[in-house]
Amino acid sequence: MRTRRKQPDVPAPDSPWNEIVPGLWMGGHEFRGRSGHVERAVVRDQFDLVQTLLRLPGYGPDSGVEHHIWDIPDGPLDGTQLAGVIRLARAASEALDEGRRVLVRCFHGYNRSGLVVAHALGLRGYGAEEAIRLIRGRRSPWALHNELFVEYLRAGLPTARLLEELAE
Repeated sequence: MRTRRKQPDVPAPDSPWNEIVPGLWMGGHEFRGRSGHVERAVVRDQFDLVQTLLRLPGYGPDSGVEHHIWDIPDGPLDGTQLAGVIRLARAASEALDEGRRVLVRCFHGYNRSGLVVAHALGLRGYGAEEAIRLIRGRRSPWALHNELFVEYLRAGLPTARLLEELAE
């Protein structure tokens, strides 16, 4: 399964992760450091819960940190994959309610993590457009550049899941 589309024109983010709302962070596995070179974004114990949508060995988190892994492509998702995204978003929102620090990450921290974070924000009362704007403003203008994921968010993930399952 391919999990990341080749998009050489998409720049690496300027930081490994960014706080979208208090306690909820969005990030990736690489970023452009101060030197201008791409660096690895390795998670240690900075967060209480790490959700990984593209797992790469050696990128953490430390043992003892709660870690949820749900490898999904940066492309069309089936009903099972969307159900996993919904579960991760719910877990992230519940962790925030408990005062925990949450990181949701994928390769650059743009699309897959944006889908989970936007849905978590929706569970917390944000509208889809408001969540998308907030994510792009806090993480990067490149966040949620996958238009299919934006369509999923506008339709609502439960609706998108139902439609995908009917199509299967």
